[in-house]
Amino acid sequence: MNGADVLIKGLQDRGVEFIAMLCGNGTEAIITSAHDAGLRMIDTRNEQAASYLAEAHAKLTRKIGVCVVSSAIAHVNATAGLMNAWFDGAPFLLITGHSPSDQMRRGGFQDCDHIALAEPLCKYTELVTDTARIPQALHEAVAAATSGRPGPVHLTIPKDALEGEFDGDAPAPVLGTRGAAINIAAAPSASVVEAAELIALAEKPLIVAGGGVFYADGGDQLLAFARQAAAPIVTPIWDRGAVNEPTDLFMGVVGAASGEPDLQPNADLMIIAGAAIDYRTRYLDRPPLREDLKVIRIDVDPGQLHQAVEPDVALLGDPGTVFGQLAGGYHGGAHEAWLAEAKQLHADFYAAWNTRPQTEDGAMVGYDIVSALRECLTEDTIFAIDGGNIGQWAHMTLLRNSYPEALLTCGASGVIGYGVPGAMAAKLAHPERRVLLLTGDGSLGFCIPEFQSAVRHDLPFVAVLANDEAWGIVVTGQRQAGKPCAASQLGHCGWVRVAEGLGGRGVRVESADQIAAAVEEGFASGLPTLVEVPLDVMGASECAID
Repeated sequence: MNGADVLIKGLQDRGVEFIAMLCGNGTEAIITSAHDAGLRMIDTRNEQAASYLAEAHAKLTRKIGVCVVSSAIAHVNATAGLMNAWFDGAPFLLITGHSPSDQMRRGGFQDCDHIALAEPLCKYTELVTDTARIPQALHEAVAAATSGRPGPVHLTIPKDALEGEFDGDAPAPVLGTRGAAINIAAAPSASVVEAAELIALAEKPLIVAGGGVFYADGGDQLLAFARQAAAPIVTPIWDRGAVNEPTDLFMGVVGAASGEPDLQPNADLMIIAGAAIDYRTRYLDRPPLREDLKVIRIDVDPGQLHQAVEPDVALLGDPGTVFGQLAGGYHGGAHEAWLAEAKQLHADFYAAWNTRPQTEDGAMVGYDIVSALRECLTEDTIFAIDGGNIGQWAHMTLLRNSYPEALLTCGASGVIGYGVPGAMAAKLAHPERRVLLLTGDGSLGFCIPEFQSAVRHDLPFVAVLANDEAWGIVVTGQRQAGKPCAASQLGHCGWVRVAEGLGGRGVRVESADQIAAAVEEGFASGLPTLVEVPLDVMGASECAID
């Protein structure tokens, strides 16, 4: 038994069902051991895609996502997934190979300090040069990734440590098999009482439900307490969602480029659960928020409770358990007048998105796509969004009354280009469910070769391409500012032929009434399918390019 065998067994013991990877220097032993142990390998054509795939799987399942890549530039490419996981708090493990350890610092092939590159983004990093150390290094990395606020971790394991003989009879501690990021912890009773009293005294409480509610599996408890207190809920855009069913308690996302209902400036109490204080919560600056604003924070990670500001009440515990505690200890009234006001603010804001923009010659726009997709988003559909302009359309129309666990976005990093590997991850996590990806042409260009990887690994999904032949959100801003549309137009690409050339299906629709049927045909085909929807190019032809 060698070090790679021990590594693969440790991953399987923790419930890892596959590793996302790209072969290369230092990965040879891992590939052989994974093959012999029957651990599935989802190999991609780019390390960035492999890292997105593993990180997206982690976000969907709360389980450790594992990516294996080779050294140097491969490692740099894979740090894209590390950064996503760092922003979003996803339990993600990057394992990087390396030339033998006796060549380190001597200029061996691809000699590189992976740890220095990864450390700013990770909760835990280690260079493992001793075969005997592999089990405990893996334990400590996974434990860090799944404890408190989840996050990314990294191990570099050189070739000699992976190929070295492992002594299974040597003394060793019991390491356990922890592999999921669900942490159960109740807040102190006195703090719960103090928070319940503050909520009862408030006139306009607002719940900000972040990704920590999802990782606590706390969606049901969140809604139960919100109903009891008649407190509206918002979610920071791109965070993991936990509002699975449409409800008039949910008021949409905050922090979107398209704006939001004017709830935060009106609230006199914000209950921030599993969410960061950042631009999406307006940094809790006063103004624009009220001078008399009170703040309750709920988080399982003590390091997050006092991030950015000092709350009036800090509840150290997982949001699911704490919302259950609050429901049991809350004896105040329901804030019905405030909820009614919030509903009106919600309705007034989103009314602007109910009307289709006018276009010349009947050209399609984002409104047409999201309207057509409404009937395709069944209960068993996982919905992934990758793109700026079309992402805003989805948030302002399809996601104004719920933000479900079945929604997959880039996360707080705001990255684009992860969509195809993300769709693959969704199909791996839930093979029985339909996976629908909504993407822009700029975003799709990053990882379109992974269509072939999806075909190769039998991971069918449907990608609806909103093709405006431009970086649409940038062109929109340039036009609004009266500036030339420079360095923001992409031009024509034969996307249908590309999808077909990579082994998938491709179809181009010419009218809005064809979109839903094309999507359903894609699901029925059992192949990765691209449905291209040509859009009005945001008036880009009207912009002068100097």
